[in-house]
Amino acid sequence: MPHDHAAEDPGDQHICVCFHVPRRKVEAYCRRERPRVASLLSECLGAGSGCGWCVPFLRALHAQICEAGDAVELPPHEEYLRRRKQYHKEKGIERE
Repeated sequence: MPHDHAAEDPGDQHICVCFHVPRRKVEAYCRRERPRVASLLSECLGAGSGCGWCVPFLRALHAQICEAGDAVELPPHEEYLRRRKQYHKEKGIERE
């Protein structure tokens, strides 16, 4: 069974599963680039420009880092993926 590093370090968890963008990468981008609006996070390896599931999480991270908002805690990795799958089902998105 493969070792799941996402379970060990929340920064390694993919916030954008479509483009395999880890939370740590988005946080570093926000700190470095200080994007004016959350939609500019798509410039960070395409984050948020796939199925749309991660957009609310990206907005929350943007607010946390760029606007001194509340701390963001993602659901545990397996729960995050389960909820994403349900989101796809509700939106009629066909993915593997």
